[in-house]
Amino acid sequence: MQVPPFSLDQQLSEIGEDIKSSVLNVLSSGNYIGGEEVKKFESSFAEKTGVKHVIGCNSGTDALILALRALNIGPGDEVITPSFSFFATAEAISNVGAKPVFVDTDPANYLVDLNLLQQAVTQSTKAVLPVHLFGRPVDMDQIMSFAKRNEIKVIEDCAQAAGSEWGGKPVGSIGDIGCFSFFPTKNLGAAGDGGAVTTNDENLATAIRQLAVHGMPRRYFHTQLGYNSRLDAIQAAVLNVKLEHLFKWVIKRTEIAKRYHQLLKDIPGIILPEFSQNHTHINSWNQFVVRVQSSILDKAIINQDVNKQPIINNINLPNSSSRDWLKQTLSEYGVNTIIYYPIPIHLQPVYQKLGNKINSLPNTEILCSEVLSLPIFPELSIEQQDYVVNAIKQSIQKASLI
Repeated sequence: MQVPPFSLDQQLSEIGEDIKSSVLNVLSSGNYIGGEEVKKFESSFAEKTGVKHVIGCNSGTDALILALRALNIGPGDEVITPSFSFFATAEAISNVGAKPVFVDTDPANYLVDLNLLQQAVTQSTKAVLPVHLFGRPVDMDQIMSFAKRNEIKVIEDCAQAAGSEWGGKPVGSIGDIGCFSFFPTKNLGAAGDGGAVTTNDENLATAIRQLAVHGMPRRYFHTQLGYNSRLDAIQAAVLNVKLEHLFKWVIKRTEIAKRYHQLLKDIPGIILPEFSQNHTHINSWNQFVVRVQSSILDKAIINQDVNKQPIINNINLPNSSSRDWLKQTLSEYGVNTIIYYPIPIHLQPVYQKLGNKINSLPNTEILCSEVLSLPIFPELSIEQQDYVVNAIKQSIQKASLI
């Protein structure tokens, strides 16, 4: 059996005709930029997200840049954010001329360590950018209290968290601005790149809309240097169809995550993500990420190439050989997994060159050596999930016998 980490096949078999019809309507209309599909999506997503304003844009990365620009964050400013995230989180900060200040991660939930935020504050701090990673919402009560205490702004990175909630409020509706990605593998995915910015502040919404179209408040009148960052009508048409299914898919993802917990809880060396799901805090489970303890498979990987200690910019990372061995072994069973993320952002070569040198973020570095994302998508069958779990059990058993 082959089990992919993510698949759209069954989803397309169920709603493909609706998507095709919606896309063909756009093509026949001739309204490819803006138009009714974009307006409909922005209105519908605003309702689902519980905000007053949604501005569609080209990508989740652009959403972050537009948010930072709208808040007048630029050269000389600092933004506090985790190093354990996709590169775009920090890249957006750097691309507006500001400096990302990296904070270590809480290994229990993979999110920014809230206890370390205060010590990262300086006179140059203008915002905090928490990441709702893998669909798990950050404790936004603590984030908002921290931001208020320090008089700074909050930008929520919701790229992986459409459908997640904290305290009964959808992510993206709690901070000053929320930023979403509609990359095809996301819980709410387009048929290409796409993103959106959410806010309850009318002035910020106006600023973001203008920045997204070349800094243009009215046609051919430009008040600032902006971007060409628009959600095109075809992507909006796809999203309009999928948005109606989002919360059904989140429920399915939650059921799959719960079952993984039940089936994997007693396997030695596999550390599971926290499972906490109630009516006020909803994890949308964009990924199901386990940790593979670095010593559990040592006997299986001695003298193999994957046992080499990884070195980046003369910095030794924690040994990732057990995780890498398990990933390779699972692939031989036909189980395809992904590593999110193998290298912390603060150890990426570009940030070493830019001078963002940090002695160590130990939890982040350990996580990057241990994390492994198992297959999860709403249509993952019980048979496929059982096969994944049995492949893990057989791999661990094989290692113990070597």
